[in-house]
Amino acid sequence: MLRNSFLLIFLCIISSCNYFEPGKKPQSIARVGKNYLYKSDIATLVSEGTSKEDSLLLVRDFIDRWASQKLLIDAAERNLSDGKKKQYSALIKQYQIDLYTRAYIEEVVENTVDTVVSKSELKKYYDENKENFKTNGTLVQLRFIHLAKDNPHFETIKSKFFNYNKKDKKFWETYKLQFKNFALNDTVWVDMSQVYEKLPVINPDNRDEFIQSGKKSEIQDKDNAYLIKISNVIDRNQVSPFEYIKPTLKEVILNRRKLELIKKFEKDITNDAIKNKDYEIYK
Repeated sequence: MLRNSFLLIFLCIISSCNYFEPGKKPQSIARVGKNYLYKSDIATLVSEGTSKEDSLLLVRDFIDRWASQKLLIDAAERNLSDGKKKQYSALIKQYQIDLYTRAYIEEVVENTVDTVVSKSELKKYYDENKENFKTNGTLVQLRFIHLAKDNPHFETIKSKFFNYNKKDKKFWETYKLQFKNFALNDTVWVDMSQVYEKLPVINPDNRDEFIQSGKKSEIQDKDNAYLIKISNVIDRNQVSPFEYIKPTLKEVILNRRKLELIKKFEKDITNDAIKNKDYEIYK
């Protein structure tokens, strides 16, 4: 209702200013030469809840930009040489062809390509190409707990943490609500930037002291305690671990499948046209 109301007000205002020519077309709100802008063209322009003042500004700005574009294209068509217009028309036609064919091929591929990639296929590709997947930075496997230094169960939690046993699941379920932050799965590889984010007591200046395979650390400040166990470290420019780059491997394999499917599709559509005598080359 609000949108319709402001449009009505706007139309009344511009009508009172002799905005329309006497021979205007029904429902038109602006004209440039033989080009008309209609009420329907701005029906969804303004969002619900926009004030009347802002609505009027948005509509007027849209109309002004529309008029400028029409005036410019009219001027270009009058003043550009026939050679230039022919050149640009050919580019526009080719762009339309490229746009349509690309959209069609992408739709066919997306509906046809097999998106299931088995772990064995991922592993095979990884083993054959692992030298192409080097780390850009340090990767770490670790577990940690960040908790208040004065936690009454601190010593028990510390003992359980450094003598970690997966069978203690019930214990961790009970106490994890007391932690400010934690990660107990040390099979996941994380980038060093994530370590800095989660453990602000570790920084580029002291990282070599704490980021070592097998290193156990207890770091305390005024109010906090950090319990840290580093399982493994892989330095920059080393082969990335399989589990870390599995998502990347899957994308690479899927992209290869898509490219192969596109080549096959283009070949098949040409062969079918030849078979059906829709495509001939005259000698």
